[in-house]
Amino acid sequence: MRLHLVDPSAFSRPYDHALSAALAGNGIQVELITSAFAYGEVPRPDGYTVRELFYRHAVGAPGSRLRTATKLAGHAPEMLRYRRIAREADVVHFQWLPVQWLDSHLLPDRPVVLTAHDLLPREAKPSQVRGQRRIYGAVDAVIAHSAYGRRHVTEVIGVDPGKVHVVHHGAFDYLTKLETERPLPDELAAVELPVVLFFGLLRPYKGLELLLRAWRGIDDAELWIVGRPRVALEPLEAMAPAGVRFIPRFVQDSELPAYFRRADVVVLPYSRTERFDFSGVLATALAFARPVVASDVGGFSEVADAGAARLVGPDDPAALHAALVELLADRAERERLAAEARAAASGPFSWEEAAARTLAIYRALR
Repeated sequence: MRLHLVDPSAFSRPYDHALSAALAGNGIQVELITSAFAYGEVPRPDGYTVRELFYRHAVGAPGSRLRTATKLAGHAPEMLRYRRIAREADVVHFQWLPVQWLDSHLLPDRPVVLTAHDLLPREAKPSQVRGQRRIYGAVDAVIAHSAYGRRHVTEVIGVDPGKVHVVHHGAFDYLTKLETERPLPDELAAVELPVVLFFGLLRPYKGLELLLRAWRGIDDAELWIVGRPRVALEPLEAMAPAGVRFIPRFVQDSELPAYFRRADVVVLPYSRTERFDFSGVLATALAFARPVVASDVGGFSEVADAGAARLVGPDDPAALHAALVELLADRAERERLAAEARAAASGPFSWEEAAARTLAIYRALR
Protein backbone atom coordinates (compact mmCIF):
# COMPACT_ATOMS: atom_id res chain seq x y z
CA MET A 1 0.00 0.00 0.00
CA ARG A 2 1.25 3.48 -0.90
CA LEU A 3 0.33 6.10 1.68
CA HIS A 4 0.67 9.87 1.61
CA LEU A 5 0.59 11.30 5.13
CA VAL A 6 -0.02 15.02 4.59
CA ASP A 7 0.67 17.86 7.03
CA PRO A 8 0.88 21.03 4.91
CA SER A 9 2.00 23.42 7.67
CA ALA A 10 4.15 20.91 9.60
CA PHE A 11 1.93 21.52 12.62
CA SER A 12 2.61 18.11 14.15
CA ARG A 13 5.98 16.85 12.94
CA PRO A 14 6.56 14.64 16.04
CA TYR A 15 3.20 12.92 15.46
CA ASP A 16 3.83 12.70 11.71
CA HIS A 17 7.20 11.07 12.36
CA ALA A 18 6.00 8.57 14.93
CA LEU A 19 2.96 7.44 12.95
CA SER A 20 4.88 7.28 9.65
CA ALA A 21 7.62 5.17 11.24
CA ALA A 22 5.11 2.82 12.87
CA LEU A 23 3.16 2.35 9.63
CA ALA A 24 6.38 1.80 7.68
CA GLY A 25 7.23 -0.90 10.20
CA ASN A 26 4.04 -2.66 9.09
CA GLY A 27 5.23 -2.78 5.48
CA ILE A 28 3.42 0.34 4.24
CA GLN A 29 5.19 2.58 1.71
CA VAL A 30 4.85 5.91 3.51
CA GLU A 31 5.67 9.36 2.17
CA LEU A 32 5.26 12.37 4.44
CA ILE A 33 4.10 15.37 2.40
CA THR A 34 4.69 18.56 4.36
CA SER A 35 6.60 21.85 4.47
CA ALA A 36 9.90 22.95 5.97
CA PHE A 37 9.64 23.19 9.75
CA ALA A 38 10.52 26.77 10.58
CA TYR A 39 11.41 26.36 14.25
CA GLY A 40 14.38 24.01 14.19
CA GLU A 41 15.08 20.29 14.39
CA VAL A 42 12.83 17.59 12.98
CA PRO A 43 13.13 13.85 13.55
CA ARG A 44 15.18 11.90 11.06
CA PRO A 45 12.90 9.75 8.81
CA ASP A 46 12.73 6.15 9.99
CA GLY A 47 11.58 3.87 7.18
CA TYR A 48 9.62 6.55 5.31
CA THR A 49 10.42 9.39 2.92
CA VAL A 50 9.69 13.11 3.11
CA ARG A 51 8.72 15.63 0.45
CA GLU A 52 8.46 19.28 1.46
CA LEU A 53 5.98 20.41 -1.18
CA PHE A 54 4.05 23.13 0.63
CA TYR A 55 4.81 26.80 1.26
CA ARG A 56 8.15 26.76 -0.54
CA HIS A 57 7.89 30.47 -1.26
CA ALA A 58 6.69 31.62 2.17
CA VAL A 59 8.73 34.47 3.63
CA GLY A 60 8.94 36.16 6.99
CA ALA A 61 9.76 35.08 10.51
CA PRO A 62 8.06 31.94 11.89
CA GLY A 63 4.63 32.87 13.23
CA SER A 64 4.71 36.37 11.75
CA ARG A 65 1.81 37.96 9.89
CA LEU A 66 3.94 38.15 6.76
CA ARG A 67 4.66 34.45 6.82
CA THR A 68 1.00 33.61 7.47
CA ALA A 69 -0.09 35.85 4.59
CA THR A 70 2.40 34.37 2.11
CA LYS A 71 1.47 30.84 3.14
CA LEU A 72 -2.20 31.64 2.61
CA ALA A 73 -1.46 33.13 -0.82
CA GLY A 74 0.26 29.94 -1.90
CA HIS A 75 -2.12 27.47 -0.30
CA ALA A 76 -4.69 26.94 -3.04
CA PRO A 77 -2.15 26.56 -5.89
CA GLU A 78 -0.11 24.11 -3.84
CA MET A 79 -3.17 22.09 -2.81
CA LEU A 80 -4.15 21.90 -6.50
CA ARG A 81 -0.61 20.78 -7.34
CA TYR A 82 -0.78 18.17 -4.60
CA ARG A 83 -4.07 16.82 -6.03
CA ARG A 84 -2.14 15.77 -9.11
CA ILE A 85 0.68 14.24 -7.05
CA ALA A 86 -1.85 12.36 -4.89
CA ARG A 87 -2.57 10.04 -7.83
CA GLU A 88 0.61 8.22 -6.76
CA ALA A 89 -1.03 7.16 -3.46
CA ASP A 90 -3.59 4.51 -2.59
CA VAL A 91 -4.68 6.42 0.52
CA VAL A 92 -4.17 10.05 1.56
CA HIS A 93 -4.13 10.76 5.29
CA PHE A 94 -4.28 14.45 6.21
CA GLN A 95 -3.12 15.44 9.66
CA TRP A 96 -4.28 19.02 9.21
CA LEU A 97 -6.26 20.96 6.63
CA PRO A 98 -5.37 24.50 7.72
CA VAL A 99 -7.62 26.62 5.46
CA GLN A 100 -10.90 25.09 6.49
CA TRP A 101 -13.27 27.17 4.36
CA LEU A 102 -11.32 26.27 1.22
CA ASP A 103 -9.83 22.84 1.76
CA SER A 104 -13.05 20.82 1.54
CA HIS A 105 -13.14 21.83 -2.16
CA LEU A 106 -9.51 20.87 -2.84
CA LEU A 107 -9.30 17.29 -1.61
CA PRO A 108 -7.67 14.74 -3.94
CA ASP A 109 -9.59 12.04 -5.76
CA ARG A 110 -8.36 9.28 -3.47
CA PRO A 111 -9.64 7.71 -0.24
CA VAL A 112 -9.03 10.49 2.29
CA VAL A 113 -8.58 10.15 6.05
CA LEU A 114 -8.38 13.13 8.42
CA THR A 115 -7.05 13.04 11.97
CA ALA A 116 -9.03 15.45 14.16
CA HIS A 117 -6.15 16.69 16.29
CA ASP A 118 -8.46 19.59 17.12
CA LEU A 119 -12.13 18.68 17.11
CA LEU A 120 -12.84 22.22 15.97
CA PRO A 121 -10.26 24.96 15.28
CA ARG A 122 -8.98 26.58 18.47
CA GLU A 123 -9.71 30.29 18.95
CA ALA A 124 -11.53 30.08 15.63
CA LYS A 125 -13.58 32.47 13.54
CA PRO A 126 -17.10 31.30 12.60
CA SER A 127 -16.00 30.70 8.99
CA GLN A 128 -13.32 28.29 10.20
CA VAL A 129 -15.84 26.33 12.27
CA ARG A 130 -18.23 26.05 9.32
CA GLY A 131 -15.33 25.01 7.10
CA GLN A 132 -14.25 22.31 9.54
CA ARG A 133 -17.75 20.85 9.57
CA ARG A 134 -17.71 20.73 5.76
CA ILE A 135 -14.31 19.01 5.79
CA TYR A 136 -15.61 16.28 8.10
CA GLY A 137 -18.42 15.69 5.66
CA ALA A 138 -16.09 15.60 2.65
CA VAL A 139 -13.49 13.07 3.84
CA ASP A 140 -13.98 9.30 3.89
CA ALA A 141 -12.86 8.66 7.48
CA VAL A 142 -12.14 10.75 10.58
CA ILE A 143 -9.79 9.69 13.37
CA ALA A 144 -10.33 10.98 16.92
CA HIS A 145 -7.81 10.39 19.69
CA SER A 146 -10.37 9.28 22.29
CA ALA A 147 -13.90 8.04 22.81
CA TYR A 148 -14.68 11.55 24.05
CA GLY A 149 -13.46 12.97 20.75
CA ARG A 150 -15.54 10.51 18.76
CA ARG A 151 -18.67 11.35 20.77
CA HIS A 152 -18.13 15.05 20.23
CA VAL A 153 -17.56 14.71 16.50
CA THR A 154 -20.62 12.51 16.01
CA GLU A 155 -23.10 13.83 18.57
CA VAL A 156 -22.25 17.54 18.74
CA ILE A 157 -20.81 18.27 15.30
CA GLY A 158 -23.08 15.74 13.62
CA VAL A 159 -20.63 13.65 11.58
CA ASP A 160 -21.80 10.23 10.39
CA PRO A 161 -20.76 7.79 13.18
CA GLY A 162 -19.83 5.19 10.57
CA LYS A 163 -16.87 7.25 9.41
CA VAL A 164 -15.42 8.25 12.83
CA HIS A 165 -12.85 5.99 14.50
CA VAL A 166 -10.80 6.11 17.71
CA VAL A 167 -7.02 5.78 17.49
CA HIS A 168 -5.22 6.72 20.69
CA HIS A 169 -2.37 9.22 20.40
CA GLY A 170 0.83 7.22 20.84
CA ALA A 171 3.42 8.04 23.49
CA PHE A 172 6.40 9.84 21.96
CA ASP A 173 8.91 7.17 22.90
CA TYR A 174 11.30 8.13 20.08
CA LEU A 175 12.22 11.13 22.23
CA THR A 176 13.58 8.75 24.87
CA LYS A 177 16.00 7.20 22.35
CA LEU A 178 17.67 10.18 20.69
CA GLU A 179 21.28 9.79 19.63
CA THR A 180 22.12 13.22 21.10
CA GLU A 181 20.58 14.81 24.17
CA ARG A 182 21.49 18.28 25.36
CA PRO A 183 21.72 18.91 29.12
CA LEU A 184 19.68 21.42 31.03
CA PRO A 185 21.03 24.97 31.20
CA ASP A 186 23.32 25.37 34.18
CA GLU A 187 20.87 27.47 36.21
CA LEU A 188 18.22 24.75 35.89
CA ALA A 189 20.60 21.87 36.47
CA ALA A 190 21.57 23.49 39.78
CA VAL A 191 18.00 23.32 41.14
CA GLU A 192 17.76 20.84 44.02
CA LEU A 193 14.06 21.21 44.86
CA PRO A 194 11.38 19.00 43.29
CA VAL A 195 10.21 20.30 39.90
CA VAL A 196 6.71 20.54 38.46
CA LEU A 197 6.84 21.00 34.69
CA PHE A 198 4.36 22.81 32.46
CA PHE A 199 5.50 22.29 28.88
CA GLY A 200 4.30 23.34 25.43
CA LEU A 201 2.95 26.35 23.58
CA LEU A 202 1.63 28.96 26.00
CA ARG A 203 -1.94 29.41 24.77
CA PRO A 204 -5.08 30.86 26.38
CA TYR A 205 -6.91 27.56 26.95
CA LYS A 206 -3.99 25.90 28.74
CA GLY A 207 -4.84 27.33 32.15
CA LEU A 208 -1.67 29.21 32.99
CA GLU A 209 -3.36 31.85 35.13
CA LEU A 210 -5.16 29.12 37.05
CA LEU A 211 -1.87 27.24 37.51
CA LEU A 212 -0.15 30.31 38.90
CA ARG A 213 -3.01 30.85 41.38
CA ALA A 214 -2.82 27.17 42.36
CA TRP A 215 0.94 27.45 42.95
CA ARG A 216 0.55 30.01 45.74
CA GLY A 217 1.67 28.50 49.03
CA ILE A 218 3.84 25.79 47.49
CA ASP A 219 7.25 26.73 48.84
CA ASP A 220 9.20 23.47 48.71
CA ALA A 221 9.26 22.95 44.92
CA GLU A 222 9.75 24.87 41.69
CA LEU A 223 7.31 25.31 38.81
CA TRP A 224 8.93 25.49 35.38
CA ILE A 225 6.79 26.98 32.59
CA VAL A 226 8.53 26.02 29.36
CA GLY A 227 7.37 26.86 25.85
CA ARG A 228 6.91 29.45 23.14
CA PRO A 229 4.40 32.14 24.16
CA ARG A 230 1.22 32.62 22.15
CA VAL A 231 -0.14 34.91 24.87
CA ALA A 232 1.19 38.08 26.50
CA LEU A 233 3.85 36.95 28.94
CA GLU A 234 4.11 40.07 31.11
CA PRO A 235 0.77 39.62 32.97
CA LEU A 236 1.69 36.02 33.78
CA GLU A 237 5.10 36.99 35.06
CA ALA A 238 3.54 39.74 37.18
CA MET A 239 1.14 37.35 38.94
CA ALA A 240 3.66 34.52 39.38
CA PRO A 241 4.44 33.69 43.02
CA ALA A 242 7.86 32.66 44.27
CA GLY A 243 9.34 29.47 42.89
CA VAL A 244 8.16 29.94 39.29
CA ARG A 245 10.60 30.00 36.37
CA PHE A 246 9.63 30.92 32.80
CA ILE A 247 11.61 29.48 29.89
CA PRO A 248 9.64 31.24 27.11
CA ARG A 249 11.01 29.73 23.91
CA PHE A 250 10.69 26.80 21.55
CA VAL A 251 12.56 23.77 22.94
CA GLN A 252 14.26 21.54 20.38
CA ASP A 253 13.86 17.76 20.45
CA SER A 254 17.45 17.33 21.61
CA GLU A 255 16.76 19.59 24.63
CA LEU A 256 13.36 18.17 25.55
CA PRO A 257 14.42 14.91 27.29
CA ALA A 258 16.39 16.77 29.94
CA TYR A 259 13.28 18.72 31.00
CA PHE A 260 11.07 15.65 31.25
CA ARG A 261 13.67 13.48 32.95
CA ARG A 262 14.14 16.23 35.56
CA ALA A 263 10.42 16.72 36.22
CA ASP A 264 8.97 15.11 39.34
CA VAL A 265 5.45 15.92 38.10
CA VAL A 266 4.06 17.14 34.77
CA VAL A 267 1.01 19.40 35.01
CA LEU A 268 -1.61 20.07 32.32
CA PRO A 269 -4.13 22.50 33.88
CA TYR A 270 -6.12 23.03 30.68
CA SER A 271 -9.43 24.87 30.74
CA ARG A 272 -12.64 23.27 29.65
CA THR A 273 -13.10 23.54 25.88
CA GLU A 274 -15.21 21.46 23.55
CA ARG A 275 -12.65 21.84 20.77
CA PHE A 276 -9.85 19.92 22.47
CA ASP A 277 -9.25 16.15 22.51
CA PHE A 278 -5.69 15.15 23.45
CA SER A 279 -2.22 16.56 23.99
CA GLY A 280 1.23 15.82 22.62
CA VAL A 281 2.60 16.96 25.98
CA LEU A 282 0.66 14.20 27.72
CA ALA A 283 1.95 11.74 25.12
CA THR A 284 5.48 12.90 25.94
CA ALA A 285 4.93 12.55 29.68
CA LEU A 286 3.75 8.97 29.14
CA ALA A 287 6.86 8.18 27.12
CA PHE A 288 9.11 9.44 29.92
CA ALA A 289 6.96 7.75 32.59
CA ARG A 290 6.30 11.00 34.44
CA PRO A 291 3.52 11.37 37.03
CA VAL A 292 0.82 13.63 35.60
CA VAL A 293 -1.74 15.96 37.13
CA ALA A 294 -4.24 17.09 34.49
CA SER A 295 -7.60 18.76 34.15
CA ASP A 296 -10.50 16.45 33.38
CA VAL A 297 -10.96 17.69 29.81
CA GLY A 298 -11.08 16.05 26.38
CA GLY A 299 -9.71 12.53 26.28
CA PHE A 300 -7.49 12.89 29.37
CA SER A 301 -9.88 10.70 31.37
CA GLU A 302 -8.88 7.69 29.26
CA VAL A 303 -5.28 8.05 30.44
CA ALA A 304 -6.55 8.35 34.01
CA ASP A 305 -8.68 5.23 33.49
CA ALA A 306 -5.44 3.42 32.66
CA GLY A 307 -4.08 4.61 36.03
CA ALA A 308 -1.48 6.88 34.40
CA ALA A 309 -2.72 10.34 35.43
CA ARG A 310 -4.46 12.09 38.30
CA LEU A 311 -7.38 14.28 37.23
CA VAL A 312 -8.76 17.42 38.82
CA GLY A 313 -11.79 19.44 37.84
CA PRO A 314 -11.03 22.08 35.21
CA ASP A 315 -10.87 25.72 36.27
CA ASP A 316 -10.51 24.75 39.97
CA PRO A 317 -7.29 26.20 41.42
CA ALA A 318 -7.95 24.83 44.91
CA ALA A 319 -8.28 21.26 43.62
CA LEU A 320 -5.16 21.66 41.49
CA HIS A 321 -3.21 23.05 44.45
CA ALA A 322 -4.27 20.14 46.65
CA ALA A 323 -3.36 17.53 44.03
CA LEU A 324 0.09 19.03 43.47
CA VAL A 325 0.83 19.30 47.21
CA GLU A 326 -0.28 15.73 47.82
CA LEU A 327 1.68 14.26 44.93
CA LEU A 328 4.86 16.19 45.69
CA ALA A 329 4.74 14.79 49.23
CA ASP A 330 4.00 11.19 48.21
CA ARG A 331 6.92 9.46 46.48
CA ALA A 332 5.13 6.10 46.45
CA GLU A 333 2.17 7.55 44.56
CA ARG A 334 4.49 9.23 42.07
CA GLU A 335 6.21 5.90 41.49
CA ARG A 336 2.85 4.18 41.00
CA LEU A 337 1.77 6.75 38.44
CA ALA A 338 5.13 6.44 36.69
CA ALA A 339 4.76 2.66 36.43
CA GLU A 340 1.24 2.98 35.02
CA ALA A 341 2.44 5.58 32.52
CA ARG A 342 5.16 3.21 31.37
CA ALA A 343 2.59 0.43 30.94
CA ALA A 344 0.22 2.71 29.00
CA ALA A 345 3.05 3.83 26.71
CA SER A 346 3.87 0.25 25.81
CA GLY A 347 0.24 -0.87 25.58
CA PRO A 348 -2.92 1.04 24.59
CA PHE A 349 -1.00 4.28 23.95
CA SER A 350 1.79 2.67 21.94
CA TRP A 351 2.50 3.45 18.29
CA GLU A 352 2.22 -0.25 17.49
CA GLU A 353 -1.40 -0.11 18.61
CA ALA A 354 -2.00 3.19 16.81
CA ALA A 355 -0.52 1.84 13.57
CA ALA A 356 -2.61 -1.34 13.71
CA ARG A 357 -5.84 0.61 14.21
CA THR A 358 -4.95 3.13 11.52
CA LEU A 359 -4.01 0.46 9.03
CA ALA A 360 -7.38 -1.26 9.57
CA ILE A 361 -9.09 2.03 8.61
CA TYR A 362 -7.04 2.32 5.42
CA ARG A 363 -7.82 -1.24 4.37
CA ALA A 364 -11.53 -0.73 4.90
CA LEU A 365 -11.46 2.21 2.47
CA ARG A 366 -9.74 0.43 -0.42
